[in-house]
Amino acid sequence: MEGASNGGMLYHEVQESKLCAVHCVNTVLQGPFFSEFDLAALASDLDTKERQMMLEGTATASSAGDFLSEESHNVSLGGDFSIQVLQKALEVWDLQVIPFDCPVAEPAQIDPELENAFICHLHDHWFCIRKVNGEWYNFDSLYAAPQHLSKFYLSAYLDSLKRSGWSIFLVRGNFPKECPIASSEASNGYGQWLSPEDAERITKSCNLTQALPQRNNMAQQHPERFLSLETDMQMLSDMEDDDLKAAIAASLMDSSPATATAEANTPKTENKDSQEKTA
Repeated sequence: MEGASNGGMLYHEVQESKLCAVHCVNTVLQGPFFSEFDLAALASDLDTKERQMMLEGTATASSAGDFLSEESHNVSLGGDFSIQVLQKALEVWDLQVIPFDCPVAEPAQIDPELENAFICHLHDHWFCIRKVNGEWYNFDSLYAAPQHLSKFYLSAYLDSLKRSGWSIFLVRGNFPKECPIASSEASNGYGQWLSPEDAERITKSCNLTQALPQRNNMAQQHPERFLSLETDMQMLSDMEDDDLKAAIAASLMDSSPATATAEANTPKTENKDSQEKTA
């Protein structure tokens, strides 16, 4: 039986500045394979080739001038990289990036569980959904740890992303089985190796920590709804108290005949003893 990749560990990167594209590529590959400088170099190379094509093409001088005057078409000043940069980075590892709505990706649309990785993008944020050792995880760098996704939820989650306007890309090819970097060097400052158990524990801890602030925010933003909820909870508690009191009262009523009989018999016994002593 084939062993688990990377010793069964999950590689996750937590958001640093606006480097979500770097985090996305590395979590697809499951290791710190690329830095922001590597992607910037790829973006620069793409820009150079695109400018060269514009100069050699049949574009008008005005349109070429507009294109050449811009800083970059593949990386923004804020650090957001284009899908072409992510494609070039993954091509280094012989991986293909395919639009999810492309005809060749139709099998993945029907049964996404048969695939291995998806890249998702909206506005300036990238993240990946990846199957590692047979289990699916959401490696969004905004999360403290990868979040496990059931096979059933995977399809529903992808549909939800599409309806919300996310661009989804399928990643196919031979993924690296092991991170070729020594464990002592396999860190870029924001990456971490986690066992599935540790990832689950961190996720539960974060959910629990967020619950109280959300409750407080609700009280501040919607006091009338919060008070209504508190009133309902108090009424429920009062009802439970009333039920408990009624149950205790019923229990006392059930036992009262026996108590009364015992009390009635006690004086008679005492009177009889008193009479015997007098005699």
